[in-house]
Amino acid sequence: MTLRNLALWAIILLLLIALFNLLQAPAQQGASSEIPFSEMISRVDAGEVESVEIAGEQITGVTQDGSRFVTYAPPNADGLADRLYDEGVEITAKPTSEDGNMLTNILISWFPMLLLIAVWIFFMRQMQGGGKGAMGFGKSKARLLTEHQGRKMFEDVAGVDEAKEELQEIVEFLKDPAKFQRLGGKIPKGALLIGPPGTGKTLLARAVAGEANVPFFTISGSDFVEMFVGVGASRVRDMFEQAKKNAPCIIFIDEIDAVGRSRGAGLGGGNDEREQTLNQLLVEMDGFEANDGIILIAATNRPDVLDPALLRPGRFDRQVVVPNPDISGREKILKVHMKEVPTSSDVEPKVIARGTPGFSGADLANLVNEAALLAARRSKRLVTMLEFEDAKDKVMMGPERRSMVMSEKERTLTAYHEAGHAVVALNVPSADPVHKATIIPRGRALGMVMQLPEGDKMSMTKEEMTSRLAILMGGRVAEEIKFGKEKVTSGAASDIQMATKLARAMVTEYGLSDEMGPIAYGEDQGEVFLGQQIANNRSISPETARRIEAEIKGLVTGGYDRATSILTEKEADWTKLSEALLEYETLSGEEINRLLETGEPPNRDPEDPPELDEGPTSALPVTDEDEATGHHVPGIDPEPQGA
Repeated sequence: MTLRNLALWAIILLLLIALFNLLQAPAQQGASSEIPFSEMISRVDAGEVESVEIAGEQITGVTQDGSRFVTYAPPNADGLADRLYDEGVEITAKPTSEDGNMLTNILISWFPMLLLIAVWIFFMRQMQGGGKGAMGFGKSKARLLTEHQGRKMFEDVAGVDEAKEELQEIVEFLKDPAKFQRLGGKIPKGALLIGPPGTGKTLLARAVAGEANVPFFTISGSDFVEMFVGVGASRVRDMFEQAKKNAPCIIFIDEIDAVGRSRGAGLGGGNDEREQTLNQLLVEMDGFEANDGIILIAATNRPDVLDPALLRPGRFDRQVVVPNPDISGREKILKVHMKEVPTSSDVEPKVIARGTPGFSGADLANLVNEAALLAARRSKRLVTMLEFEDAKDKVMMGPERRSMVMSEKERTLTAYHEAGHAVVALNVPSADPVHKATIIPRGRALGMVMQLPEGDKMSMTKEEMTSRLAILMGGRVAEEIKFGKEKVTSGAASDIQMATKLARAMVTEYGLSDEMGPIAYGEDQGEVFLGQQIANNRSISPETARRIEAEIKGLVTGGYDRATSILTEKEADWTKLSEALLEYETLSGEEINRLLETGEPPNRDPEDPPELDEGPTSALPVTDEDEATGHHVPGIDPEPQGA
């Protein structure tokens, strides 16, 4: 505000200076004295007049000494021009335009003042704040999208069939409201789309508008919030006024948590401007005035922070969960994005979908785009399965770094480390099959092992968790057996962190410890209020904490002992596998199995990439090694989804 006021006064000062100079200019041009016509004739006869300017009856002249005079010729002043010519006076004639000159003079003299008044009124309106002034601050920033700006239909949205079914009723109501009103049904006020980033919430809202063929206003939650009190509420009012003029229509508010957070949760009762904006939104959605034909669709990743008044029936009647797609949903999404990409006959969307668990719609779109870019870089006319496999590895793990120079000692250590993970994974009772093992640096990783999930997993069994603990310990155990305990490196640091995190969750959250029982010992962090952390759970006694740590240590060391037993028994296998990794750098799951079962080496040139099987592939590595510190960076969260 200070800068704006300074700019205002600076402009006013400049205008005053310009006005002063303009008004002073005519006076400084020299005052013209009015004299009788006879006196002018006398001066002409005396040779005192240098030049005259005749405009009708008005005569303006300049004497030899530079003084100016004005006089008016009588009607019968014939021969005046000849007389002036005879005396050597310079004569200039102009047409008579008294009305034009007067109007021009008035405009010239009053224009600066009118401009000053207009600028003054303009800035006064800007300083009033709120309403529809303040340089349009009170106007809604909602943009109206029409079918000419990329209309979307439900067929363009895949992988969220349940969400589309929930929103289909809104589409039918917008198309034929009388069908529902005959039975006393009321139009839904709003639908809240909840889901992780990239799952297609915005696309789904646009598809609803496209299917119903109605105007679609879109705005972000942050567009309502301003530093000026009352502007946000004014924008809400203006947005609904625009929507009423275009009803039936849809208003889509993206990231509504920016304005819809719970009131009274912050210091001093919260942000007044944001809360006023939220109050106005609540009133517009379900107040005294009915907004018939206006459906509000909002999207958020944080439904837990929204105000309860916003979620009650009558406002957001529908809360539609838009989750990450399952395997069939991913296949449909891939087919939608592949329509714009020329693909070869060997591309199988189902195989790619199996290899991308946990991917959102945005991740899959990025995967298809990366595959197309790789094919173009390789000067191919079609995108093949190889490009999709390489693009998947690039998206998940970063690009290959074949230019990175690794010493033979580091390559050998990485090969034995990753072979240890792979052999343990093949011999524990419950684990996903190995899909790929590599020692090629990729992103931050020096090497990694990928496993095959049989399908999307929502949870893990205790047997799977204990098997995973053994797999995580396989790399450290392999280093100890091969190089000795004094020669182990820090490369297993991340493996140990992941194993400890998983074991702690088994004891404190999942109730999988016989010693501690099915009790939750986790200390969740509560809400932040006035700078204090409020713990939801009771504190744990020192004795209980010692017992928990003992159980965690027992689970991790149990995995370590199991890995030691397996690698001791299968030492020939992981030695053979590590030597193959040193030669071929990357081995597929099929090549690993054939090598360990028959001893047959891969039937390909070491420089060629392996041919991966068409089974389901994991989207994330089991472990990968950080080049800078030698630490393993966790590839996946050890906690099962939904636990």
